[in-house]
Amino acid sequence: MAIPRIVIVGGGAGGLALATRLGQTLGKKKRAEVVLLDRNATHVWKPLLHELATGALNSSMDEVDYRGHSSAHHYRYQRGSLDGLDREKKVIHLAPILDEDGEEVLPARELTYDYLVLALGSISNDFGTEGVAEHCHFMDSPQQAKAFQHHMINTFLRYTDPTLRQHTQLTIGIVGGGATGVELSAELLDASRLLNAYGVTALDHQNISVHLIEGAPRLLPALSERIGLTVQQELESMGVQVHVDTTVQQAQQYQLITGDGEVIETDLNVWAAGIKAPPFLAEIGLTANKKNQIQVAQTLQSVDDPNIFAMGDCASCPQGEDSTVPPRAQAAHQQAKLLAKNLVNALESKPLKPFIYRDHGSLVSLARYDAVGNLMRSSASRGLFLEGWLARQAYASLYRMHQLSIHGAPKTGLAWLVDKLNRYLKPRMKLH
Repeated sequence: MAIPRIVIVGGGAGGLALATRLGQTLGKKKRAEVVLLDRNATHVWKPLLHELATGALNSSMDEVDYRGHSSAHHYRYQRGSLDGLDREKKVIHLAPILDEDGEEVLPARELTYDYLVLALGSISNDFGTEGVAEHCHFMDSPQQAKAFQHHMINTFLRYTDPTLRQHTQLTIGIVGGGATGVELSAELLDASRLLNAYGVTALDHQNISVHLIEGAPRLLPALSERIGLTVQQELESMGVQVHVDTTVQQAQQYQLITGDGEVIETDLNVWAAGIKAPPFLAEIGLTANKKNQIQVAQTLQSVDDPNIFAMGDCASCPQGEDSTVPPRAQAAHQQAKLLAKNLVNALESKPLKPFIYRDHGSLVSLARYDAVGNLMRSSASRGLFLEGWLARQAYASLYRMHQLSIHGAPKTGLAWLVDKLNRYLKPRMKLH
């Protein structure tokens, strides 16, 4: 008798953590076949994409190769993209894989499942704003982050003549005052300093103008007011021009036009405002909300099919009477932990447990300059407010916790040691 097959679509923070747990508990003992499907060959932790975009992170050092990881953790990796779903036959359809020249590498295929987990994450929501798709960079994938980095370096390279420095102001517009926009603003200022130090450009931080635009009354509207106001003060002291209560009605190649008609001249544009699940999720026959998120019960099962689960940013999971679980990395990790138990329970015909989100606090990094946030939040407490050195250490520990979930303690310890050595052996910034 064939063992049951669990297919996980999406190898992000939650999907990879889930595949790792299920591989160790079910795959290793041949109790189930665990398959992870992703269109990329490697994994990069999404909260680090702003560092990848500025060169502060070297992806070749921090990315996880799915094939090597799957072999070590007893699950199977397949490269591909979800293209359709047949719930009656329990089959997912995979789109063909093309190379850089558009040549077909793998044809369209089918993959059967007994249990299906959708962990496809989210993408930026441009709300249909004119010109955004054509003239703004996004930070939804490693490919997009690397494309921005190449564009950024080429833009700085145009100003290698020191005589240009007195007459040049390079301007970067970032739309969205959430964590990505805030952290990218600080990283860009640090990147300009390093690019000048390495001789890539004659411009220094005094020639760089960063405009951070947020439609809400303050930055980081999803976090506490104290964090938002503290971060705004820090950014403004660094030289970032913060625009709150400001919308963007149009993006052009070298301009952002705000809702009140102000024109901000720019050399680079980034859109980091709002999120939604990938649009095709609303077309596969499962109930989804306006943001394309799959509607699930508290057990993380689709409201339409008990054999299909969704987690992370692509799922709309109820929390209380009138709210849903927020789209955050810590929520995805918590859901992965519960879902690993629920899938085992499902195989053993045991009741499934409901997901209860626990907010452990939030931390925001401002590059090498600072970090701000709070920890140990609960329904009865706002938690412990942190900033400065202690907050930077706490922020760094978030990535180590992710590494622990997918590598275990020994490899995470070695990775920490390698990172420390590389701080002395390699440049602070990836320049190509």
